[in-house]
Amino acid sequence: MVNIRMAVPEDIEFIAQSQLSMAMETEQLQLDSPTVAAGVKAVLTNADRGFYIIATLNHEPAGCLMITPEWSDWRNAWVWWIQSVFVKPDMRQAGVFGSMYSFIKEQVMQRNDVAGIRLYVDNTNQRARGVYARVGMSDQHYRTFEWMK
Repeated sequence: MVNIRMAVPEDIEFIAQSQLSMAMETEQLQLDSPTVAAGVKAVLTNADRGFYIIATLNHEPAGCLMITPEWSDWRNAWVWWIQSVFVKPDMRQAGVFGSMYSFIKEQVMQRNDVAGIRLYVDNTNQRARGVYARVGMSDQHYRTFEWMK
């Protein structure tokens, strides 16, 4: 059974390692480990930056994701962006992401100050796009553009 909980500082190493693995797997990008660990710690020590959840399967960390809040003046409410999604390869197709998504969606449903959930995914990541479609998310409304320094 998959269990979901809020991340705590003791999860920094698991979350940071997950992000290093995800960057390599999805973009063949080797991130700087100390920078990533500091970035994870920055979120866990400042709730204004967002929060992480941890999925466990058989009492073992199986996956994580980060929620980053964005204020929507159109909705007069927050929109929660799902970011930094990672599920350990040997625990994929066990309902880990679906459980994390259901947990976040339930949190949104209980709060009047959050209007909805968004995420972005690389166009070439067909597997992830299929997972997101299966949980009921749609990619029909927006296309994300970016500029990064």
